[in-house]
Amino acid sequence: MKSIHLILGLSLLCLSVRADWTEFRGANRDGIVEGDLPLKWSETENVKWKTAIHGLGWSTPLILEGKVWITTASEKGHRMSILCLDEKTGEILLDRVFITNDNPEPLANNLNTYASPTGVIEPGKAWFSFGSYGTICLDTKTFETLWQRRDLTCSHWRGPASSLAMWENFLILTMEGADQQYFTALDKNTGETVWRRDRSTAYNDEKNGIPANSGDMRKSYSTPIFVPVGDTVQMICNGAKACWAYDVKTGAEIWYVPYETHSPSSRCVYSKETGMVYINTGLGKAEIWAIRLEPGMKGNVKDTHVAWSFFQRTPKRSSPVIVNGLIFMANDGVLSCVDAKTGKSQWAERAGGEYSASMIATKDRVYAFDEVGLCTVVKAGPTFEVLAENQFDAGFMASPAASGGDLILRTKTHLYRVGK
Repeated sequence: MKSIHLILGLSLLCLSVRADWTEFRGANRDGIVEGDLPLKWSETENVKWKTAIHGLGWSTPLILEGKVWITTASEKGHRMSILCLDEKTGEILLDRVFITNDNPEPLANNLNTYASPTGVIEPGKAWFSFGSYGTICLDTKTFETLWQRRDLTCSHWRGPASSLAMWENFLILTMEGADQQYFTALDKNTGETVWRRDRSTAYNDEKNGIPANSGDMRKSYSTPIFVPVGDTVQMICNGAKACWAYDVKTGAEIWYVPYETHSPSSRCVYSKETGMVYINTGLGKAEIWAIRLEPGMKGNVKDTHVAWSFFQRTPKRSSPVIVNGLIFMANDGVLSCVDAKTGKSQWAERAGGEYSASMIATKDRVYAFDEVGLCTVVKAGPTFEVLAENQFDAGFMASPAASGGDLILRTKTHLYRVGK
């Protein structure tokens, strides 16, 4: 009997230590990692493997069943590929072009790629999106295509970036372009459309003297989260000019909060302790807004449910992380910390360069990855304390992933496994 209890205990320990990365920002969609992560590394220290990745892509690595999955694309977007690597060795198991395109839309800047959206994965199946260019479901054992959709269109303007999200049997696509802005829920097993919901945001282009063809004013790069509120699971996602909540089962609108800014990229985060969701309003005058979630919210709730807002070095692209009742953010070479309940600033200090990758954290550490390859590790507390600075040769645009106490990190050129 003791041996059975020992085996069961060891099994539970292994389950608690191993934390696969199944979508953008992890299985809980918030960047929080259970257990410990490496503190120090370099090109010559604590790197278990390093594999060169062709093309360009900012999608976060997905990790499950001993495999690592990423997408990449040629610089001009004519070829879009899915790669699978052995998690233990870094060996490439699959490197296949799944989409070719003779005339892709120009990206117009160097902040995005044609392979920026992160997919989702579960045992046996993985889903990947290249935005309007195609969404693909793969068998993770045979690498066979189970279904694909090439008919979900929009003008991405500066390229696709919104990641896939999964809720029960629904695969959620965020299609926010210059011409169309909508969500669609697909049956994850068949790819068939379950519902589609167009944004009903008032963009007020004419009122603000903005040309109707200015795609930036209608564009978003965000990914929804899912929060139970009363008897409804709300799908919450910020976009250009407003953040909206929808009933994930039907796509029906529930509430919204309008603002003046556009092009948000970071994923909203929710705190069960405060009962609030934290949104980033995007470019122009980026702010963090705390929205108090309650049953019965309907329509415009800006005046009744916005608990506080914060404007000081707030992120343009990087998603923040909440740990120990504190929100940690990275932007323009500054790391900052505010109280999640009140919005009161705790500290803001120079660290690193520009940030696009989203943050991750353990219970006592916060990790920030900048665009020149520096990861600054700080104490997850109300006072600023740098624990380590770790440098790779190339910069981080993709957000990090974690598994089994190790980090899977994607730079502009390589994929690494970092661990003791």
